[in-house]
Amino acid sequence: MSKANVQSWPEEKLADICEINIGGTPSRSVPAFWAEPPAGNPWLSIADIKTKYLIETSEHITDLGARSSNVKAISPDTMVMSFKLSVGKAGIVKTAMYCNEAIAIFQPIRSRVDHRWLYFALPRAAASAVTDTAVKGVTFNKASLAQLELAVPEIPVQSKIAEILDTLDAAIRGTEAVVAKLRAMKQGLLHDLLTRGIDEGGDLRPPQPEAPLLYKQTPLGWLPKEWDARLLDEVAIRGSGHTPSKSIASYWNGGIKWVSLADSHRLDQVFIRETDKEISEAGLANSSAVRHPENTVILSRDAGIGKSAILASEMAVSQHFMAWRCGSKLNHVFLYYLLQREKPRFEAIAMGSTIKTIGLSFFKKYMIALPPKDEQDRSAEILLEIESDIVRHEQELQKLRATKSGLMDDLLTGRTPVTALL
Repeated sequence: MSKANVQSWPEEKLADICEINIGGTPSRSVPAFWAEPPAGNPWLSIADIKTKYLIETSEHITDLGARSSNVKAISPDTMVMSFKLSVGKAGIVKTAMYCNEAIAIFQPIRSRVDHRWLYFALPRAAASAVTDTAVKGVTFNKASLAQLELAVPEIPVQSKIAEILDTLDAAIRGTEAVVAKLRAMKQGLLHDLLTRGIDEGGDLRPPQPEAPLLYKQTPLGWLPKEWDARLLDEVAIRGSGHTPSKSIASYWNGGIKWVSLADSHRLDQVFIRETDKEISEAGLANSSAVRHPENTVILSRDAGIGKSAILASEMAVSQHFMAWRCGSKLNHVFLYYLLQREKPRFEAIAMGSTIKTIGLSFFKKYMIALPPKDEQDRSAEILLEIESDIVRHEQELQKLRATKSGLMDDLLTGRTPVTALL
């Protein structure tokens, strides 16, 4: 009995509670065995196991292909799991299909197992077995799968555990969908606000083809008549940074936040508040590094090229970054989003074979589309609002995932009785 099995559920071998079958692959040299979706029958591979419920697959096989190979039919509401290459990717089949030989099919024997409970319990047991035997290089096959042991509660308890975890899964999927929708909305707003903007009535201007009289031709293409195409250097003070000598300890850990390539993971989140490293007053005085004030917009021009952020407080930066202090005609948040939208362009023009970089000459000639300041302010406000919504829902998603992880451990071991949660 597992030490974690607090409620003393019986440990049973997988073969005693499930019939185990392995999938197969029809010969790829026979075109008649394969069909172009939606014709034919869905044929599941590991790459198709992306969601909990499995309905469609990227490849289909014909009835002839099924009869002429060792594929096994999978009926709806059957749990499947990968056991080769990527062990433990699981799903519940919701429409009749077949699968390949890297996927095992688990059909409960005499209704001793709720397939929904098995979906949560089996991958956990498989992962534990892989961890325990990794040193020996053990790999799964049908025989070793059959020997896996699970602590198996009574069917009513299995069903209640599945019900609780299903509810959390539904909440997670719903929140993921909200985050995806908000991200799509943000991308749409980035395009619309930074190419046609907001009119005096607070509405998005119609696109140029629909209202050509509202636009003018500029070096940056069609822009609203109220906008200008300006060199960024004309509306912001450009700067950069430097790295103090790493061989002199007194130049480091002196309380001055210093943005370097080690902070790449902190960029593209609007504001950067913390840095991996700090430099000292001596490091600042004995290098070309300078203090950049709060709300300076920075851009990585080397590794992680095109990533940007706004300094949330006074900081220095390494030579791998450009920095702009916006003047009275340019909103720093608006500039950040302009640079965000330009990221694919920065990546495309980067030069160099070993470490890609954008040279200083590019930024001296870099032009931006500049709306009136009040329009910039409103656009920045709208984009920050949707950014805040995204962050809020992402935090909720993290909480839900953490809650599920903790509950899975407690419920599947019997550490927490299911009745305590109900």
